[in-house]
Amino acid sequence: MEKQIIRKHGISFHCYADDTQLYISTRPDETSELSKLTECVKNVKDWMTNNFLLLNSDKTEILLIGPKNNTQNLLTYNLQLDGCTVTSTTVKSLCVILDSNLSFENHISHVTKTAFFHLRNIAKLRNMLPVSDAEKLVHAFMTSRLDYCNALLGGCPASSINKLQIVQNAAARVLTRSRKYDHITPILKSLHWLPIRFRISYKILLL
Repeated sequence: MEKQIIRKHGISFHCYADDTQLYISTRPDETSELSKLTECVKNVKDWMTNNFLLLNSDKTEILLIGPKNNTQNLLTYNLQLDGCTVTSTTVKSLCVILDSNLSFENHISHVTKTAFFHLRNIAKLRNMLPVSDAEKLVHAFMTSRLDYCNALLGGCPASSINKLQIVQNAAARVLTRSRKYDHITPILKSLHWLPIRFRISYKILLL
């Protein structure tokens, strides 16, 4: 029934286990189109209430995406829900942090922070582990994060990609117990690791 309500408003959507994402596309000067979104969310909430379900207002987020110079007219738009104003500068979708300009700066910073946290823990154990076990830890806790949804980062500036490259370089040095100032390219080749920007291109080409 929820899907029928959303379709009635002509809004695109994705439904997950306990999460529903609504999408609407409009020109910057067509702010009236956004009223469809507000009405749709209200109708869904009313239906859920009538069926003893709860729409969690505290976890409801709205994100306006577009070029900076074209979204100024939309910045004042807010979704009203349960008397509260819903607005966000970033939202998380399947563990990917999206921002209004799709720069992915917040996402890259989060991945970098998390990866270094795990790398520091691996480094504490490195001297007690054989290479094969250390490599498994690196792949499980770090490489998986660097590669996750990395096709989205195609086109990001080199300054952003370099932050992830620093993580990979550090992981390679921990794994091979190389010195800080050893040239990294031969180390990556010995591990058969593509640099980050090539990993992104490789993923896009596979898709």
